[in-house]
Amino acid sequence: MMRRTKAAVHLLATISYCEYCRLPAVVIPQGLWIDHIIPRARGGTNAFNNLCVSCPSCNIAKGAQVTAHDPKQNVEVSLFNPRQDIWMEHFRWADDRVSIEGLTPIGRATASALKMNKLKMVQFRRLLIQFNIAMAGE
Repeated sequence: MMRRTKAAVHLLATISYCEYCRLPAVVIPQGLWIDHIIPRARGGTNAFNNLCVSCPSCNIAKGAQVTAHDPKQNVEVSLFNPRQDIWMEHFRWADDRVSIEGLTPIGRATASALKMNKLKMVQFRRLLIQFNIAMAGE
């Protein structure tokens, strides 16, 4: 487990949703986790620009990946980087408001690699809508 640096404490205090799938912290029993954008196993650091806030589902699915396959263009691309990329340029909420659509190779590859639209997550988002709990970025 990572020792909480000042950067990690700052992120957890200021960001209240998963920076990948936008799941709000208030509905995550385990709380948000700190993710190393470039994993420490690949030389990443604990610096603020290498840390982001993620839900357990995205964090586990991402693992040590830094790239993933874009299923549309059949190329390997970098994963979405919350410190460099703008979420709305790479993703959007589908018309059903429960699925995340990748708009770019980075968005599509990240949505696929992090399993953002796995059945349980889509069902959970549908339930959140029933209780009027908005996803970040809606």
